[in-house]
Amino acid sequence: MDIFKFADDLGPAKIIHVHQPSIGLKAVLVVDNVAAGPALGGVRLAPDVTTEECFRLARAMTLKNAAAGLRHGGGKIVVCGDPNLPKPDKERLIRALACSLKNEQEYIFAPDMGTDEECMAWIKDEIGRVVGLPAELGGIPLDEIGATGWGLCHATEVAMPYVDFKLKNARVVIQGFGAVGRHAARFLAARQALLVGVSDSRGAVYCEDGLDVDELCKLKDAGKSVTSYPRGDKLERDQVIDCDCDIWIPAARPDVVNEANVHRLKARLVVQGANIPFSHEAEQYLHAKGVLCVPDFIANAGGVICAAMEYQGASQAAAFEAIAEKVRHNTRLVLEEAKAKHMLPREAALNLALQRVKKAMAYKRWSIY
Repeated sequence: MDIFKFADDLGPAKIIHVHQPSIGLKAVLVVDNVAAGPALGGVRLAPDVTTEECFRLARAMTLKNAAAGLRHGGGKIVVCGDPNLPKPDKERLIRALACSLKNEQEYIFAPDMGTDEECMAWIKDEIGRVVGLPAELGGIPLDEIGATGWGLCHATEVAMPYVDFKLKNARVVIQGFGAVGRHAARFLAARQALLVGVSDSRGAVYCEDGLDVDELCKLKDAGKSVTSYPRGDKLERDQVIDCDCDIWIPAARPDVVNEANVHRLKARLVVQGANIPFSHEAEQYLHAKGVLCVPDFIANAGGVICAAMEYQGASQAAAFEAIAEKVRHNTRLVLEEAKAKHMLPREAALNLALQRVKKAMAYKRWSIY
């Protein structure tokens, strides 16, 4: 495999493959760009991860951290494995990963899909270079408090003047009712939006009269699927794209909407809770149809802002205040430029992030600028 096919003027600075057959550890670390500071990005555990996906996610973190004005570059780790491994096996895998990368000082571990605060506690015990820790270890448990969902809620509020409906009683569908999606649902419901559809890895449920967010959360806490919800229409997982709504929030895996299925989407606003969930072609199609898309690294920056605040020793209250301030400011900047220049919001977001990355790079000794 030609790993240099990923390279451009921004990075990646480093790609490391980790393989320990004796315990079944196969992982990739991509440190994309560290001009602004050490790379901050999550550890993703999934059965079908690849080096290319890791690079794309690391680049998304570079852009996200830059757009948010954080003193961090972008990085990512993907680990090939079952996120539902028995706890002893998962702990052995995560501890081995941390030990294998203990000398990579330019990367700070954080939770992501398939990992959580407990996993970060194991990493802290091994090497200490980690954020997203349990509160008992002085951390701000970003998944538990819903940091990313909090940011998504604020991005959605800021987007309201750019669409032709109000947030109150707006029908919301969330693809992925996990650590991000459930909190986004909770915060939006508190602002009187109406959750009508939701999916998880096992299926989907849709009810045009609205779903009870607290009831759905209780089902997930009990280890059940959203399809166990007693009312509404039960659907296949991928049919969540067909649910009629005003706001559609992808909050699961990358590449869920592309040119082959984007025509099925029935929404007027998309707020991207997952990283790289839409293809460029899908966003172009929606833009031509008048559907507003708030890009991932602008809308879902709440988690990494919280992690960066924890790394600086800030409180949970200060982290939530920073998330609201930064996400609202950047969403407004991007949507204003997109409207004024008749461009895709993603193009405006890239302009914002790249300008900040390149300025940071200009201060480095070995800058190419």
